[in-house]
Amino acid sequence: MAEQKQVSSAGGPEELASRRPAPPGTLAGDAGPAEGGCSPGRRSARSGGRGAPGGRPPGLALALFRGLGRRGRLAVTGTAAALAVAVALLALGATSAGSAKPAVTHPRAPGFSLAVLGHPGQHISLAQYAGRPLIINFFASWCSPCQRETPLMARFYRSRHGRVTILGVDVNDSTAAALGFVRKTVVRYPVVSDPAPMAMTLSYGVVALPQTFFLNAQHRIVKRVIEAVTLTELRAGAALISSPSNRS
Repeated sequence: MAEQKQVSSAGGPEELASRRPAPPGTLAGDAGPAEGGCSPGRRSARSGGRGAPGGRPPGLALALFRGLGRRGRLAVTGTAAALAVAVALLALGATSAGSAKPAVTHPRAPGFSLAVLGHPGQHISLAQYAGRPLIINFFASWCSPCQRETPLMARFYRSRHGRVTILGVDVNDSTAAALGFVRKTVVRYPVVSDPAPMAMTLSYGVVALPQTFFLNAQHRIVKRVIEAVTLTELRAGAALISSPSNRS
């Protein structure tokens, strides 16, 4: 999946732990490759030791070859060379196929529907952004790193003049404090509220704030930044989710 920074342990209510979350799309406790199996280099007990297959003495084949005329020798030698080349090409193809890297599959972002901050009668869902790249930022007014990050996020959004879509998710916060915070930081993008039990936040694997997710037009997570995002990361992430190569 995309690059990640180390988890930043943010202060706040007890519902948010400081442990590092597992990246989306990964499973804990994946087993390593199995050991054992037959080695192709082992000699079979039925090979009969020395001698050609079927028990024919090795000198007989050589004598038969010498008994052929010049054209016969050339035909046998040419056929053997052609077979050797064919076997080598097949082996090379098998090796190339086996060493090919699997295509990267980005995890799909979980769906949600949350009330707009300060407007409980209005809701925003992921489905409303269908076909559009989206940046989702999880924050809270009581989070110290968020107090440094949110003004940067707000300036980045204003500088793009609608060319980038951002959704803020205020986590486990009081409405009054959150509204005062977004007004102070001049946030112009929509913000939804995710109070306890924080269903959306936990569905994204967020246990420490802030965190930012970059979703492509199919709403697959192509990049995730844990702790305060930088302007360089915002620019790179916005370009990444708009790239034609990240449409799947």
